[in-house]
Amino acid sequence: MAKASHSLSETDRRIAAAMLASPRASWRTVGRVLGISERTVVRRAAPLFHDKTLRATAVRNPVWFPDLIPLALRIRCRPNQISAIAATLARRPDTIWVDVLGGGDEICTILFLDGPDARNSLLLRDLPATPAVQSWTSHILLRVFPAAFDWSGGLLTEAELASIRPELPAPAARSALQHIDQALIATLVEDGRASYTDLARRADTTALTARRRLEALVGDQVIRLATEVDLARLGIRTEALLWITVAPGGLEETGRELSRHPQVRFASATTGSANLLVAVAAADLNALYHFLNDTIGALPHVTTLEVTPILSGVKRTGLVRPGSL
Repeated sequence: MAKASHSLSETDRRIAAAMLASPRASWRTVGRVLGISERTVVRRAAPLFHDKTLRATAVRNPVWFPDLIPLALRIRCRPNQISAIAATLARRPDTIWVDVLGGGDEICTILFLDGPDARNSLLLRDLPATPAVQSWTSHILLRVFPAAFDWSGGLLTEAELASIRPELPAPAARSALQHIDQALIATLVEDGRASYTDLARRADTTALTARRRLEALVGDQVIRLATEVDLARLGIRTEALLWITVAPGGLEETGRELSRHPQVRFASATTGSANLLVAVAAADLNALYHFLNDTIGALPHVTTLEVTPILSGVKRTGLVRPGSL
């Protein structure tokens, strides 16, 4: 389980929020948007990245990688073994998220599995062979709604968000990835703020070409740049997964509307008894209650709702949380 953490200062939280909104923003840009000096940003932000309070990465978009199978699993475990199971899942390179849920006997994990053989090995061999696993359900992610990726914790104003988010071209028509792209993506997964010089060295190309290809990969939504932070450090104390059943004709409308809500970190249409999975981050239980009552309650196509509180985030955006294993 993750260790207890202390909140950051207000300035540190706002810098972290800027990194959430624009993971590769320069220190000068962050300072300009937040109204503080570049020197202050460097002095505050560098230690946060050094001690891994903040970590920059990239996540592939399965739409561009047809061999990937994006799968959400809800796994029931023996409570006295749940930490060990969560740690084992977190160590897998194909897990993106690993959360401990509810009463401490359930895990939700999102995996990007490398094709049917990997999926079948997990579902038909690995899980059945694990005595601590009692049952599970699997849900394929059919469509991830990208608006939720703009989440910044409500710590920046709309004007600040508009100023710091990079201007990206509209997604281009699908085209084949170039031979250097895989090396660039692998480097960005390791460090989403890697310099163009480092990217060029890893991809055996020039810095100018690396910059141009990175901008294309982000603009075409081949990858999503992301900053990972323990939300408790930002003063956000309540996280939950919502398993929502929506009338089929309203799935697109509902998913898009929820993905634009400032408390929604992730939203995806799924297979299974519920057809929409939403991750919510709220300041406290009262804020979560109002989200459920005021926001979910006002959606016309929602028919049922299950709320599972997140007790511990072990792995997020492909990165294991420090101190969680």
